[in-house]
Amino acid sequence: MEKMGAADSQLEDLFEPKKPVRNPLVPVGAFITAGVLIMGLISFKRGNSQLGQKLMRARVVAQGATVALMVGSAYYYGEQLKDSKKQI
Repeated sequence: MEKMGAADSQLEDLFEPKKPVRNPLVPVGAFITAGVLIMGLISFKRGNSQLGQKLMRARVVAQGATVALMVGSAYYYGEQLKDSKKQI
């Protein structure tokens, strides 16, 4: 019977709720990047290479901003974690 209890606790650990996203701007940036990429590819396919080139440059900027948000939030929450461990 004890083995059954151990399996139940493992199942509870497996299905526990996921952590909420700490920085909601990162998924927004990813969707913006994907949207600009798709629009750029569509404009290339239609033959509008000037617009496609501008959109590809905009994608690079959006992608860079998203990566900067990821790095910045990781640094910020890492510092908060350090501070909370020091207080304990």
